[in-house]
Amino acid sequence: MKEDTRWKLLVALGLVTLSLALYTVHFLIFQDAQHILIYLVGDIAFLPIEVLVVTLIIDEMLESREKQQRMEKLNLVIGTFFSTEGTPLLALLARADPKVAELRRELVVRDTWTPAQFRDLHAYLTTHPCGVSIDHLDRQTLQEFLFAHEEFVLRIVENPMVFEHESFTGLMLALGHLTEELKARKGLATLPPADRVHLERDANRVYTALIDEWLRYMEYIRGQYPYLFSLAMRTNPFDESASVVVS
Repeated sequence: MKEDTRWKLLVALGLVTLSLALYTVHFLIFQDAQHILIYLVGDIAFLPIEVLVVTLIIDEMLESREKQQRMEKLNLVIGTFFSTEGTPLLALLARADPKVAELRRELVVRDTWTPAQFRDLHAYLTTHPCGVSIDHLDRQTLQEFLFAHEEFVLRIVENPMVFEHESFTGLMLALGHLTEELKARKGLATLPPADRVHLERDANRVYTALIDEWLRYMEYIRGQYPYLFSLAMRTNPFDESASVVVS
């Protein structure tokens, strides 16, 4: 028998024994078995309602609060990712997007934006897919950048909270795959057409997921941490007029 199971059984046995001992003391003092039986049946009848209140209401409230705290910690991890790797990578990939001018007009997020505007922008991105052109992509710089941050990505993936965020998990998987694809090639200057198309597809997967996650993070910090949002807007990779220096 496992130690944890044995401990639970001992506690249960102790509580039942204590209850029987108290009922016995009650009977010895008052000599009223009917009174004990009435209250015993009443307590048992109320037990389903007690279970309902404890397990379905209180437990649900505690679980919701715990989930909210986990998401707060996860957003801290996401913020670290963007400040260290995500934002520079987004800027690198955006330079290889032939239609980036259209995105620039949409992705200059403001602190006056409402949740409805963020929803509209997410809808816009689903109907106006962005894409990286392999011919415009600085593949050597991308390779060196991803290799330099490979250990950082591995440390993020090791965090068990990451897997509670499905879209961010997808981004990490796509990023890891692109890194492995580039690592497996000895040279990137002369690649056959089919391989160039394959790498372009992998880069686009990262680019699309990165924009979507970046936008979600912008919405989160705009409402929760205005000072973080201020810096994010002053380093917005889609805003050509952005400057980290406050003027």
